[in-house]
Parts: sequence; C-alpha cells; structure tokens
Amino acid sequence: MYIILLLLSAAVAVIALAGALVARRERLAADTVAREAQAEALRQRDERARAEAELAAARAELTAVQRARAAEIEALQRQQKEERAAEQSRLEAQQEQLKAQFRNLATEILGEQSKQFRETSRESLDVLLKPFRDNITEFRERVERIYSHENEQRGELKNELKNLMELNRRITTETTHLTNALRGNSKVQGDWGETMLETILDSSSLVKGLHYETQCNLKDAEGRNLRPDVVLKLPEGKRIVIDSKVSLTAYVACTAAESEEERRRHLAAHVASVRQHVQELARKEYQRLLDSPDLVVLFVANEPAYLEALKADASIWNDAYERKVLLSSPTNLFALLKLVADLWKYDAQDKNTKRIAECGLKLYEQAVAFTASLESVGTALGKAQEAYADARKRLASGNNNLVRVGLQLKETARLQSKKSFSAALQEQAESEEAAGAAESALPPQAE
Repeated sequence: MYIILLLLSAAVAVIALAGALVARRERLAADTVAREAQAEALRQRDERARAEAELAAARAELTAVQRARAAEIEALQRQQKEERAAEQSRLEAQQEQLKAQFRNLATEILGEQSKQFRETSRESLDVLLKPFRDNITEFRERVERIYSHENEQRGELKNELKNLMELNRRITTETTHLTNALRGNSKVQGDWGETMLETILDSSSLVKGLHYETQCNLKDAEGRNLRPDVVLKLPEGKRIVIDSKVSLTAYVACTAAESEEERRRHLAAHVASVRQHVQELARKEYQRLLDSPDLVVLFVANEPAYLEALKADASIWNDAYERKVLLSSPTNLFALLKLVADLWKYDAQDKNTKRIAECGLKLYEQAVAFTASLESVGTALGKAQEAYADARKRLASGNNNLVRVGLQLKETARLQSKKSFSAALQEQAESEEAAGAAESALPPQAE
C-alpha cells in the first residue's frame, strides 16, 4: 500500500514535472514566435523604408523625364503650329486662285447658257404665242365689225322711220287719188293692192328672195294650187303668208253718199266685204301648209277704208284674229316688217355672239394649252440645266473626271492624235486635281 502510494506520488510528480516541461516548452515556443514576428516586423520596416527611398528616387526621375518630355512636346507643337499656319496660308492662296478660276469659268458657262436659253425661249415663245396672237387679233376685228355694224343699223333705223312716215303720207295721198280710178273694177283693185304691198316691201330693209317671196305656188291637201301674194320668211325657217285684199267699191259709195241712211247702208256693205275677205282667207289655212305661226296677214291697202271698217264694227279685228287672220293696214304692216327685220338682225347678232363665244372658248383653250406648254418648257429647261451641270461635272470636275482620265490615257498609252481638249477644260481639270490633292494632304485635326 505504501508502495502504491509512493508510486502514485511519483506518478503525480512525474505528471506535474511533465506539465511544467510542457508549459516551459510552450513558453519557449511563444518566445520564439514573438522574436520571429519582431524580426519579421523589423525586416518589413527596413524593406518599406528601402522601397520608399526607391519610390522617391523613381518619382524624382519621372518628374525630370516628364518635364523634359513636356518641353519636347511644346517645342513640337510650336513647330507643327507654325507648319500648319504656313500650310493654311498656302492653301488659302490656292483656294482663292481656284475660286477666281472657277468664277471666271462659271461666268463664261452661265453667259453661254443664258444666251442659248434666251434664244431657245424666244423661239419657243414665238411659236407658242403666234396662234394666241392671231386669235386675239381676229377676235378684236370681229368685235369691232359687230359694233360698227350695230351703229350703222341704228342710223339706218332712224332713216327707215323717216322714210316710213313719208311713205305713209304718200301712200295715203296716192290712195285717195287712185280711189276713183279703181272704183267698180275688182281686178284693178286687186292688182293695185298687190302693187301697194310690193311697194311697202321694197321700202323696208328686207331683201326679196332672201327675206320674202312673192306669188309662190302652194298645194293644199286636195292638190289645188294656191298663190298667196307674199310669203314672209322668219328666222329658224318660220314663214308667214301676207295676202292683199281690197274693198273699195262700198267704201267709195259710202264716202260719196248724200244722206246718212245711204252712208250707213254702204258702210255696212263695206264691213261685210271685209268680213267676207277674212272668211275666204281663213278657209285657205295657209299656216297649215307652211312651218308658220298659227296666223296669216290680211293686208288692207287703203288706210282710211281699214280705219272706217274698224270704227263701224269694233269686233271685226277680234273676230278675224279668232279665225287666225291678222288684219293689217299699211301702217301696221310697216311695223310688222320692221319687227321681222329686227328679228333677222337679232338672229345675225345671235349667230355672231355664238361665233364670238366659240372664238372665246378657243381663245381660252389656247391660253390653257399655252400655259401647259410654257410650264413644260420650263420643266424641260430645268432638267436640261441639271443634266448639263451633271455632265459638266463629270467632264472636268473631281479626281476621275473625263478630261483628266483622257489626258492620262493619252500620256500613258502615248496616243498619237492632233486633237485635244480645250485649254479651259484642261485648266479646270488640273485645278480640280490640285484642289483634291490639297484636301488629301491636310493633316488630321488634333482632338
């Protein structure tokens, strides 16, 4: 037991000694690590100091190099600036020279083109304006003729009215003188009425054969021949029949009656005679045989006999009109013929107006066509100018213009030809080449 205790004590002492040894070894290891760390720190401090010294030396050397390089760059920049200034001055001088040459060439080309354009435009405008000018001249002459003709017709109308009044007075006088000669002879009375009718027609402005016809032969539906005294023509193919009827026997007896009763009896016979003529003319229905207004004119050659019949029987005119018969005295017939003459005059004026309108339409159409042609000419001239400028540019402008390439080909291939481009084209091509070379030789701009 004692031994065991000794052994245990010895074991405890050994364990304690071992623990102390371990603790001492750990302290020694810790001291060793601390000394190594201190040595490493000293080494790193020395290396840092040495590196800082080397860095300071490098910085000083770099500063010296940078200063030297800056001086060299500044000197080089001054030299390049001086060279650029000299080159710029030389280019500006060349550019001014090229501008002067181009200005002279452009002035020459524009002068030639302007001259050709003026000549071409003048010829084209002359060709286009000639029909227009001719139409205007014709239109003005026609209008002047129409107004001159109207003025003449106004003067003729005044003369016709004077002649009408004078002729009416003369007819009335002659009628009075012829009354006794015509009394009792119906054939002579009829011939006298036709003569009076032709006299009035001849005194009017109407033309026989053109505006009226006498003693025309017509056939009715049954094939019987009818011969009206006058067929009066109207515009648009219309016609009116004028037939002369003379009733003088009863009228002369009425004027020669010695008593009122006898005068009334002869006056009634005179009115009955006029009505009889109206019925006979109405039965013939001339208006159905012609393209005519729905009436015929019954001409009473003696104005006093006509007025006396109307005074005795106021309804005779209306009754005749209902039968499509228009009673007319010499005075009324003058007015009717004047109306027909005015219709022909207005018809002629209407035709002239239509012709003027047609000329105006043609004139307008020519003006529209002229405007379109003129615009086409301007467009074509503009395209021609652009095409010419492009062709001129290809001929003597740019690096590979036709003149330059041709001269190079002639020189390279040694072509034997006496023909050559003009001096102006060669000079322009050379100036274009020099300008292109100068632009390519410019140094790039520093950013």
